[in-house]
Amino acid sequence: MKNLLVGLRKFSSEVYPNQKEMFTGLSKGQSPHTLMITCSDSRIDPNLVTQTSPGEIFVVRNAGNIVPAYGSSKGGEEAAIEYAIEVLGVKHVVICGHSYCGAMSALISNADLSALPSVKSWLNHAESTKRRCKHIYGADTNIDRAIEENILVQVENLKTHPAVSAALRMGTLDIFGWIYNFETGSVSVFDPKLKKFIQSEEIKEKAINSLEYFAL
Repeated sequence: MKNLLVGLRKFSSEVYPNQKEMFTGLSKGQSPHTLMITCSDSRIDPNLVTQTSPGEIFVVRNAGNIVPAYGSSKGGEEAAIEYAIEVLGVKHVVICGHSYCGAMSALISNADLSALPSVKSWLNHAESTKRRCKHIYGADTNIDRAIEENILVQVENLKTHPAVSAALRMGTLDIFGWIYNFETGSVSVFDPKLKKFIQSEEIKEKAINSLEYFAL
């Protein structure tokens, strides 16, 4: 906590004054271009990884970067997704997993979560991930494969949300799947043409300029 308080003081006295114009603009409202749904894991910093500024990304975080299918959860994910699309008008949604994900590890290892009933209940929303891994990889299932499959499952769940479905039909929204590897600093992006995740440094300039290439 001491470090946090020192940080607060530094922000107010040094950081804010140097970027006062930006923060003044943010006080008038927000207009993020992207909704990022990622894990609550403390090792992920969406703005740092994407090199963006405050106000550019609307972030939803939870254990396992899970998107419950529409109507299946009493959590705040539905409201946040609906608000981001219908009110803020985001044009892109990124579901971003990460390496060494504790939620995925617990899911595929059948960890005893009896002492964590809320966590156990929450991971039920990733049951499709578990079953897909079992049927596709069987005994060869590992955490990396589970992390990848989970991204694809959550993309499918996301598409059940009315606001998302409507925006996709109108062509005003794209969905992307990423995996952040914090130990290497690389981000893997799902390529629907190749049907696999590729490293961000392998993405060619032409593909970057044609965002629909990676849209799911």
